[in-house]
Amino acid sequence: MQICLRYLADPGYKQGIGQELGVSQATVSRTVDRVVNSIVAQSNELIKFPTTNHELMEAKRIWLKHVYISDSNWYN
Repeated sequence: MQICLRYLADPGYKQGIGQELGVSQATVSRTVDRVVNSIVAQSNELIKFPTTNHELMEAKRIWLKHVYISDSNWYN
């Protein structure tokens, strides 16, 4: 998981990420592929998007409640 998260944070030079974490470029590639495919396979259960305007506004309200944003009109 650490390999995948590191790659997703800065998707660039896989060999450099491998060296940083002490694994080969091939291991980085296989790990990223497996983790991302697993997330995609479970995405319908894990990721829910608002489907109505009310759900969208509620999601924005909750998100803004937990994240400091100096200009709360950024999404308009």
